Amino acid sequence: MISGSFLSIEIWNPWKEYFEFQGYEVLLPPWPHKSGNASELQNRHPNQNTGLATLTLDQLVEHYAAIARRMPVKPIVLGHSMGGLITQILVNRGFTSAGVAIHSFPPLGVVPFELSFYRAGWKALGLFTAIKQTYMMSFSDWQYAFTNGMSLQQQHESYKKYAIPESKTVARGALTKAAAVDFNARHVPLLFTSGASDNIIPASLNKRNFLRYTDKKSVTDYKVFEGHNHFILGQQQWKEEAGFIAKWIEHVMR
Repeated sequence: MISGSFLSIEIWNPWKEYFEFQGYEVLLPPWPHKSGNASELQNRHPNQNTGLATLTLDQLVEHYAAIARRMPVKPIVLGHSMGGLITQILVNRGFTSAGVAIHSFPPLGVVPFELSFYRAGWKALGLFTAIKQTYMMSFSDWQYAFTNGMSLQQQHESYKKYAIPESKTVARGALTKAAAVDFNARHVPLLFTSGASDNIIPASLNKRNFLRYTDKKSVTDYKVFEGHNHFILGQQQWKEEAGFIAKWIEHVMR
């Protein structure tokens, strides 16, 4: 399971328990320089985690590719947001037995037309700011980009528990050839899930991502969930999405 930007790896813990109950062995390797809980990482912002601040998307992809290479069998990879993009890249490069891109950041060539995408995410690029400093999303941006539709108490609690500083260079790399995939290539089963209430990765953007895949002999599926926002890994409705994914994996891996 691969996290996206701005979220502690601990957001996956209920998912890990859920899939372990289904009989899977689950790994939750964090991004480089993201070991520790949200509070520890927040305390290192903005000047005490230059390794994260200068991390590139190429380095991040290679980090997860190296983990996949060391495994005795090709893993099933679940990735959320930027982790969804990494999942798509790993699928494209042949490192997986199946992939699930959860509210995935779009690869190069899938152009976002939705204004909410830019409103929610443009600050992560950190334009005109120090590159060796991490970027921390403000609470008001968190409310719009991740937890829209949730109660104010839930928004505050989730921000304190899971929001972490981020690399501007990874965000910038997602706009370059480092984020490219071959949409025409044969690939293992790949599922896209999206949320109808997701502001930062709107369902329409996610569906365009899905529709770019053209190989008719490859399994490529798409599912949109009403009421799900970008915080779906920790949203109350998370089991709805996790359950669908579990059934999909069981079906395609027979």
